[in-house]
Amino acid sequence: MLDTAGERLCVALCEPSGARRWHDEAGGPRASARLLPVARGLLDAAGLTWARLDGIAFGRGPGAFTGLRTACSVAQGLGFGLDRPLLPLDCLMLVAEAARLEAAAGDPARLAAPPGEDFACWAAVDARMDEIYAAAYGRRAGAWQVIAAPALYAADALAARWRADAPAVAAGNALSRFAGRLPSPARAVDGDARRAEALATLALERWALGEAVPAEQALPLYLRDKVALTTAERAQRPAPATAGAAAPTAS
Repeated sequence: MLDTAGERLCVALCEPSGARRWHDEAGGPRASARLLPVARGLLDAAGLTWARLDGIAFGRGPGAFTGLRTACSVAQGLGFGLDRPLLPLDCLMLVAEAARLEAAAGDPARLAAPPGEDFACWAAVDARMDEIYAAAYGRRAGAWQVIAAPALYAADALAARWRADAPAVAAGNALSRFAGRLPSPARAVDGDARRAEALATLALERWALGEAVPAEQALPLYLRDKVALTTAERAQRPAPATAGAAAPTAS
């Protein structure tokens, strides 16, 4: 499982024995050079080879443009080379799963709760250009379901939506990047802290649901074509909050 859509490089491996391994490190520009060596390191540690893989999961987006292309291109190369199916994963659902794992960290019994136990979460990540990728999910019957599909929001538009229907739980770096502009959820969770572990658990869940596809059908999820602001547009952006300044109160 490969994910470079966010600020971290995450790789996970589910072994035939049921054991899971994962690796998490800083991503960004070095992700393209590090992704395959990290994946090979996990295989070596497990005593496995590429040929033993049943399939390859990857974070399809939404997320950083270059990161999506990196994970998808590596996954497709492996899929074609090994003649294996690919499993495209919703990266905002990945944030929600990481939030669920973190929420359960202080209560291990929660992860073993009956499958009908609910967990609802908004996932929101900084999309740059004063915009946010966001989606809402609910976990029922042991699997994630989409409540509000991944979409690109202007920051003020998402704030208005959350004021009308405040999320009980929200996760993702947009909560800190847009602090003071987004209403505070009842509970805010770091969507990156357990992202690599979440990559393994979410991949197993979606694989069991039969969501794998042939390599040629596995594509990144782009919610916009524009990836940069013009000089004029940058000049019109709101100034970042000054450290120590009081954040405006959300109504």
